[in-house]
Amino acid sequence: MNQSNSDVNDTSAGDKFDDQHYPAYNIGTAAQMLNATPGFLRSLDEANLLIPHRSEGGHRRYSRFQLRIASRVRDLLDQGTALDAACRIVVLEDQLAAARRTNADLQEVIDGSDGSSSTGV
Repeated sequence: MNQSNSDVNDTSAGDKFDDQHYPAYNIGTAAQMLNATPGFLRSLDEANLLIPHRSEGGHRRYSRFQLRIASRVRDLLDQGTALDAACRIVVLEDQLAAARRTNADLQEVIDGSDGSSSTGV
């Protein structure tokens, strides 16, 4: 769930604000946005769920996409789920969503090639 630094560098200045993968937030700001601690975000890094981008100085930088994942983990933890289980749930939810998108795309292909034609022939 990480994006290479070269992809980030290819983004123009105007597009950075719209890019959900642009690492716009330092760890302090990200933690504040989540109503969490920087230690919480570090724990997600240690669990290999969120691998933050690194600034040239080595500081962690988070994207909006990563903060949505962290927020979901935070919700699960608040419900009493253990960190390792919460991380696994988030990974499985992501895989399920990807599978559903693939199925929908394939269904569109099947529906488009079912031999029916609107030409009236």
